[in-house]
Amino acid sequence: MNPTHEHPVHLADEWAPTFKVLGDPTRLRLLLAMHYRGPGVATVSELAEAAGVRVPTASAALIHLTDAGTVTRTKVGREVRYSLTDPRTHDLLHHLGGTHVHDHR
Repeated sequence: MNPTHEHPVHLADEWAPTFKVLGDPTRLRLLLAMHYRGPGVATVSELAEAAGVRVPTASAALIHLTDAGTVTRTKVGREVRYSLTDPRTHDLLHHLGGTHVHDHR
């Protein structure tokens, strides 16, 4: 082991919550759906359809994502809209191959 090269093992504690959020297939589908839509917001119904899950399933997953700070929930009149706001998760989705509207590939 090279003493001049320290391993950033402390990053495990920083990144573990993010990977826990991404570890659930439903949450990951919803995040990819939000990411693909590009900047902006979507309703539970729109996200459920895009992710191929039922609305109650999407709603429960979105509550978890909001509580984790990955997604922001905004009430617009009688509608609730969600958007991906965590930059760390956004960057990871790019690395997973998740492209979206503002990509210039």
